[in-house]
Amino acid sequence: MNFRYVLAAFAFALIASPGCGKAQAQQRACGSRDPVNSIAEMSGAIYACWQPPAGTGGMSLTLCFSLRRDGTLVGKPRATFSKLGPDDRLNKAFVASVLEALNKELPVPFTKGMGGAIAGRVLCPLFRAAAEGRS
Repeated sequence: MNFRYVLAAFAFALIASPGCGKAQAQQRACGSRDPVNSIAEMSGAIYACWQPPAGTGGMSLTLCFSLRRDGTLVGKPRATFSKLGPDDRLNKAFVASVLEALNKELPVPFTKGMGGAIAGRVLCPLFRAAAEGRS
């Protein structure tokens, strides 16, 4: 599978749906051990575990990480973009919520084929909290 295709598909799956992945997350429970066989299913699995804290509407964070074929994390995730607010307490809570979502879903239960296709690839999903008053 072409790396650029995998990365583009993952990014699209995360940002294309309303609520930034919420539609996919509703189809899967957080921590579900059902096998993940696509980029969209993987993004839905992570988003199913994400709950942005109250008061963080409009904030966003791009988190880059890689996964092994067994769904475990390679190294430490790193933020490559953030749009946070003026309140340090809310900023820390927002970043913590993103990291917590990833940790809750790990290890991602990949199918054998998906694990082989995704292993070692850098993934950079965008986590964006809906603006306050929007769903």
